[in-house]
Amino acid sequence: MPDEEGHPEPAEMELGRILPALADPLRRRVVRELAAGPDGEARTCSSFALPVGKATVTHHFRTLREAGLIRQVNRGNSRMATLRRADVEQRFPGLLALLAAEETGGA
Repeated sequence: MPDEEGHPEPAEMELGRILPALADPLRRRVVRELAAGPDGEARTCSSFALPVGKATVTHHFRTLREAGLIRQVNRGNSRMATLRRADVEQRFPGLLALLAAEETGGA
């Protein structure tokens, strides 16, 4: 059962939620940028400079969180997002590599 913030346990991460979350190019961009950074890197939602309004940014990050791709924590007046790299790799080996290859044109 997801925690109070909507983060599913690794065993609850389902391909049926992961794929729709990654269907949007802006959400894929967020995951790729987090995957390209150091493990455990936490970034604010605004640091991704998504070309959409604040409500849409909130929607994108909620979708990624509820799919299990990111973990968000409150830090004062902002939320920090971290890629759940180990959980994603455990449940869907190679998925992050596929996303990285898309960026470089290898997929």
